[in-house]
Amino acid sequence: MVVITLTSCPPALRGDLSKWLQEINPCVYVGQVSSRVREELWSRIIAHTGSGRATMVFSVNNEQHMDFLVHNTSWEPIDFDGLKLMLRPSPARLQATSTPRTGFSKAAKSLTARKMTTHKASTRAVDFVVVDVETSGLDANTCEIIEIGAIKTCQGVIAESFNVLVKPREALRPEIIALTGITQDMLSQDGKTLKEALSGFLQFVGLMPVVSHNARFDFAFLRSACAQCGFPLFSNRCIDTLALARRTVKEVENYKLQTLLAHFGIQVTEAHRSISDCKAVLTLYHKLNEIQRTEK
Repeated sequence: MVVITLTSCPPALRGDLSKWLQEINPCVYVGQVSSRVREELWSRIIAHTGSGRATMVFSVNNEQHMDFLVHNTSWEPIDFDGLKLMLRPSPARLQATSTPRTGFSKAAKSLTARKMTTHKASTRAVDFVVVDVETSGLDANTCEIIEIGAIKTCQGVIAESFNVLVKPREALRPEIIALTGITQDMLSQDGKTLKEALSGFLQFVGLMPVVSHNARFDFAFLRSACAQCGFPLFSNRCIDTLALARRTVKEVENYKLQTLLAHFGIQVTEAHRSISDCKAVLTLYHKLNEIQRTEK
C-alpha cells in the first residue's frame, strides 16, 4: 500500500500520479504498486515538485509495517528505538538548524537533477548503501565531518564504494586523532571542502535506502552539513543496525558497534575509519538478518 500527499505541486505531477494511483481527495493518492514503481514515482515527485511539498507512506516489512519519505517538508522521519516516527517541527528547532527548503535555491534544484540521473542509472542494480561518517566530536551543531564513507551493495555483494576526507574549519583534537588515526596533515593534503565532499556523496547515494549503525548520529551530521552547504536535507529511507540489534540480540552488554562486532567475531581492519566501518556494518546487517530469518 502506498499513500502520497502533495501540497502546492504542479497539475502535471498530479496527472502523472493519477496514472498509477487513485486520487481519493485533492492531492491525496492511494494505491498498490511494486517497490520498483514506488521508487520511480518518488523520483518523479522530487524531479517535478518544484517548491511544493510531498509525503509518501508505504508498506514495508518492519515492526510497524510502514515507512515514510518526505520532500520539502519540515516534518522529519526519524528512527526512535526501532520505531519510525514523524518529528513534528518546532520554531526553536527550525531556527537552530536553519532548515532550508529542498528545491528552494538553484543549487538545490541542480543537485536534485543530478541525483535523479544517478538514481535512474543505478536503482535496478543496487539494493542499498551502507553509510558511515567520522567526525571531530559528538555534537552535530558544533563539530564537523572529517570523513565520509559509503558502500553500494547488489544482492549482498559490494558493488562500488565512496570515500572522502573532509577539511575541517578547526584543528583536530588529540583524542580524535588517536581514535580515528586521521591526522591534520592527512586532511590538509587529501581533504576536500565540505561542499565538494557532500556533493559527491549525495550523488553517489542518490535515492537508495541507507544502512547505518546509530543512524541518528550520522544523519544529524549529514543534515547539518546539507544545511551549511544549501543542499537538500539528507532524508533517504534508513535501516539502523543499532535498532535492529536491540530487537535481535539480547546477550550483550551494550549495542555499540564495536561491542556487536566482537560479539559476532567480525574482524575490522581499521576501526573508526569510514570504509572499514561500512564493511563491518554490512557484515553485521547480514548477520542480524540471518538471525531474524532463523527465528521465524
